[in-house]
Amino acid sequence: MLDAIVAKIAVFIAATISSFGYPGIVFLMMLESFCLPVPSEVVLPFAGYLASTGRFHLLFAVTAAAIGCNIGSTALYYLGATGGRKAAEKWGQAIFLTRARLDRVDRYFERYGAATIFLARLLPMIPVIVSFPAGIARMRMWKFQLYTFAGCWLWCFALAWLGFAFGRAWQTSPWLKTAMHDFNLAMLAVLAIAVVWMAWKWRRSARQSSNTDLD
Repeated sequence: MLDAIVAKIAVFIAATISSFGYPGIVFLMMLESFCLPVPSEVVLPFAGYLASTGRFHLLFAVTAAAIGCNIGSTALYYLGATGGRKAAEKWGQAIFLTRARLDRVDRYFERYGAATIFLARLLPMIPVIVSFPAGIARMRMWKFQLYTFAGCWLWCFALAWLGFAFGRAWQTSPWLKTAMHDFNLAMLAVLAIAVVWMAWKWRRSARQSSNTDLD
């Protein structure tokens, strides 16, 4: 079930980027930054690979991704700024989030918000949850936008470059194609062995069950 969902998400990502180009990258990264299950670890390497084929310019693709991150992050920021504080004060005590701790969050973002936003964008999973408390703390918008974009751009470049480098290696290195071909053959062999083993186990279990019924 999970594998099927992941496969559908990957197909959706590839189709969106292939069909809409740079706006598709913006859209997908906007969804990812708004906490929706669109992993940048899939979006950006694929965009980087397409850049290696000449479909995109690598830096333009990275910048489009960073813009998408800013849009999604800003939406989360405004959710935190408009209703997050009231919700946290009303329901936060259930998770030990008292008013005093909320005040400490405000003071923290006042002092360290810029560094936190920037560094969080360089870590997996963390970026999508840092925008909401930044909104609750009413971090200055220009700082939020600047450091979000800077951190996202570097993260996006790193992932896109991996796809770009792989694409270039695939086009220029015959040994990589041979290695991938051999790897696929090995995986098919392992799959065939697994199917035969499962069939043998099933038949053995069925025979044992049949013998038990006869007894």
